[in-house]
Amino acid sequence: MTEKRADTRAAVDTGPAASAAGSAGAAGPMTTGGRIGGDLPAPVPPIDADTEAFWRATTEGRLLFTRCDACGEPTWYPREFCPHCGSLRVSWEQASGGGRIHSFTVVRRGGLGPYAGADPYVLAYVELDEGVRMMTNIVDVEDGDLRIGLPVTIVFHTTDGDAALPRFTPLRL
Repeated sequence: MTEKRADTRAAVDTGPAASAAGSAGAAGPMTTGGRIGGDLPAPVPPIDADTEAFWRATTEGRLLFTRCDACGEPTWYPREFCPHCGSLRVSWEQASGGGRIHSFTVVRRGGLGPYAGADPYVLAYVELDEGVRMMTNIVDVEDGDLRIGLPVTIVFHTTDGDAALPRFTPLRL
């Protein structure tokens, strides 16, 4: 038997409709506690000429980002130009795989596609040690352990295609 408890974290107000729905009790149970994100779908991402090198590296267990050769700024998502200064001189760099949770939400009702009907999962922005922030999932985490600033490390979830999905799990010392 799983004990239900109230979620004490601050919620993001998304407007009057969300407030009205929340006050009417239509949202259902807030949390069941326990481990989250242990069995996420791993859909094949779209791969094209601009992203092929990135996705190939994920199948080798490497996370790449781009850095501008002109201004030195790191960029996420990787692209063929620098959004900071406009230079077309960018280079691929391999990330260390470490970072910290910058922000997160626990999705308790799956959305569309492969996530429809999925168990609760964490959608988060992780700030990599290299300074870029990427949207990802936090996996294999205890609900009560989630917090802003939590140190995380990368894991790759294989797909049925030529890519692996970079996700993060709490750093266990």
